[in-house]
Amino acid sequence: MQGPTDITALIVEELYCEANVLADEVRTVFAPAVSELMPVEQPLRRALECEGLKTTTRIMHVLAWLLNHRAFLAGQMTDAQWKRHAILPPDRAPSAEMMDLLNLHTQALVAQTQRLHARVARLDREYRARRLAPYRSGEPSIGTINQRLDRHFVPG
Repeated sequence: MQGPTDITALIVEELYCEANVLADEVRTVFAPAVSELMPVEQPLRRALECEGLKTTTRIMHVLAWLLNHRAFLAGQMTDAQWKRHAILPPDRAPSAEMMDLLNLHTQALVAQTQRLHARVARLDREYRARRLAPYRSGEPSIGTINQRLDRHFVPG
């Protein structure tokens, strides 16, 4: 397994594109699936509503995190704002009982969003650990200061 990867604008953009594609697919799969034609008491409708909400929320959390990191890397967000607002909420696992009611394509889509959330959560944990470590000791390191200067003055 490779070591931690620093979050760069390129990584954020690639993840953002992937998340947008998944968000479109989530909307396409779940929005028409829950229609007024399907009785409310039907178990499939309940499964689509519940898992659709969890899946949509999961992908929106990822997109919000990525947008915050985009802003931070572009210098549009301060360190204090980043610490406060660029937090990825934990994922809520789907219900196995409800997932069994969904078709295989929908189950695969839910799993894709879970994997994306897990990847972003790993990046977030590693990035926060490295970024906040110098502040825990009271003094930012020269490397941290150089990274901050690079982020603001190096074109990219």
